[in-house]
Amino acid sequence: MIELEGVPELIDPVMVAAFEGWNDAGDAASTAVAHLDREWKGEVFAALDAEDYYDFQVNRPTVWMDAGVRKITWPTTRLSVVRIGGEKPRDLVLVRGIEPSMRWRSFCNEILGFAHELGVELVVILGALLGDTPHTRPVPISGTTSDADLARRMDLEETKYEGPTGIVGVLQEACTHAGVPAVSLWAAVPHYVSQPPNPKATLALLNRLEDLIDVRIPLGELPEDARAWQVGVDQLAAEDTEVAEYVQTLEEARDTAELPEASGEAIAREFERYLRRRDTPGGHATEGGEGTPFLKDRGDGPGGRAKPPKPPKPETETDEEDSSED
Repeated sequence: MIELEGVPELIDPVMVAAFEGWNDAGDAASTAVAHLDREWKGEVFAALDAEDYYDFQVNRPTVWMDAGVRKITWPTTRLSVVRIGGEKPRDLVLVRGIEPSMRWRSFCNEILGFAHELGVELVVILGALLGDTPHTRPVPISGTTSDADLARRMDLEETKYEGPTGIVGVLQEACTHAGVPAVSLWAAVPHYVSQPPNPKATLALLNRLEDLIDVRIPLGELPEDARAWQVGVDQLAAEDTEVAEYVQTLEEARDTAELPEASGEAIAREFERYLRRRDTPGGHATEGGEGTPFLKDRGDGPGGRAKPPKPPKPETETDEEDSSED
C-alpha cells in the first residue's frame, strides 16, 4: 500500500531515477541523483521494503553508531521530492537505490504506483556503462526511449537493442506498458578507468538532463571535480607509452566516427545550447568550459602508475554506437 501523506501537490513533476550496480559504471548515474538531492535539499517521503527486493548476502546492511546507539541501515530504494522555484517552477521526484536482487516486476510496479499518485509527467532513468571511449573527449551521452512519438519530440533515439538488460531497461519498458513517457540517459565511461567516482560522466549526465527537462541545475563543485579527475587520469597515463598509444587509438576512432557530425546543423545546435547557458542567470560552463579548454592534451603533467590491465569488452548494452538500450 502506498502512503503519500505530507507530500504536497507537485508542479509538472518529473521522476529522475538511478540505481547502483550493473547499470552504474563509475557510480556516475547514482552520483548524479545524489547531487540533485543534496543541492536541492530533497525530502525523503517513502522507502521500499528492503526484504521484498534485496538479497542481504549480496547487498549487506551496515551497522553504525548514533550517539552511542547501534543502528542498522538496510539496502533499499528511497524516494524524495525537491521543489524547484524560479520563472518556470518544476518539481522532481528522485528515486535512488540499488538494483534489486529479485521481484523486478513488482519493484517496477511499486515505483510506477508512486509516479501515478504524484502525477508524474515524465520518467527519466539515468545509467552509465563501460565503453571503448577515451577519457580525453567529451563523455558520450545517449538518450533512448521506446516511445516513437517521444523520440521525435525530444530528439531521442528509439531503442532497438536486443540482449541482456538491467533494472534500467526493465523499468523503462514497464513505463511504456503503463503509458508513462520514459527516457533513459546513458553515459559511456572509459573501461580502462572504470573505478568510481567519475565526476566527468556525472557532469555530462546532469548537463543532458538539464537540456531534456529545461531546468537549471546547480552544479556546485562538480565542474572542478571533473577537471581534477581529467588531470589525474592524464597523469596516470603519461608515463606509460602503451597506455598513451591505446588512448590515442581510441581518440582517432572517436574523431573519425564523429566527423560527419561536424555539420552546420550540429554546430548551430551546440552554439544555441552554449548561448542558453551563458545568458541564463546562474549559468555554468559545460564540459567545454568558457575560454579555457576543459580537456587537457594527453600526457600533460608528470607522474603515473603501472598500466591498468585491459579488461575484456564488458557485456553491457553497447551494440548501438557505444550506447545502451536505455
